Amino acid sequence: MVVALGSATRQSHELSVLTHRVMRFLIDEHQFRSLALEGDEAASIDLDTYVRTGEGDPLTILARARPFLRLAEILAAIRWIRARNERNPNDLVRVMHVVEQPREAAVQLAGSEDVERRVAQITIAWHEQTGDRIVYWGGLAHTLNSVARPVWLRSGTATGRNAGGYLRERFGSGYVSIGLTFHHGSMPFPVEEPPTDYVEAVLGAVGLETYLLQIHRTWPDPVREWLDVPAKTRLIGPGTHELSGASVSTWFDFVIHSRRVTPARFL
Repeated sequence: MVVALGSATRQSHELSVLTHRVMRFLIDEHQFRSLALEGDEAASIDLDTYVRTGEGDPLTILARARPFLRLAEILAAIRWIRARNERNPNDLVRVMHVVEQPREAAVQLAGSEDVERRVAQITIAWHEQTGDRIVYWGGLAHTLNSVARPVWLRSGTATGRNAGGYLRERFGSGYVSIGLTFHHGSMPFPVEEPPTDYVEAVLGAVGLETYLLQIHRTWPDPVREWLDVPAKTRLIGPGTHELSGASVSTWFDFVIHSRRVTPARFL
């Protein structure tokens, strides 16, 4: 089983802390025993050594990792796993990494869909080798369930199947897609309220600072119709991008929405 936590931005303190809280819940209450940190295979190998053995310095490892992992919130999660492992030496939580080069990795990756396929292959291979339930910590564009996910970039449109689509195909209902969204805030540049036709605009109209929305349950007809029609949502990374092409009920099993976010704490 894989539970994927995909954030609309990797630069938010609140969304990172919420991801950490869900990770701990899944480890403590549902026997998840691996964490997949999306985006840096070399760092994941070193972090796995650290959480298993205590060898190495997680601050140093993350400081040379890709920028979206150089966060105090990620460091706190890794240190929590190490402390838990010290208390449970016969029941370790691992950090997922490459265990065997997928056959397709021998050829040069030609585009974004090849990268997405590789991410999924690594996750599947790890599960098959370890049998672990996996918490996947990543970006929303990679984790949501979609066969094709148009992402409108400044340079045009990137389309293709994403990692979440491949993982849903492999695991079926054993792949759970949780999207973390927000309404407005700063990172540290200001992010204004979303356009009214975006998912976040509707979610932000609820009078709660943070809440969990279960998508696949019984809803009144107007709500179910909104969940099932084609949707648009916002991705914040280097720049602001629009994701569209499917419905909320296709993309997600759950949504955790925060009304306002503040910057993550960079190492």
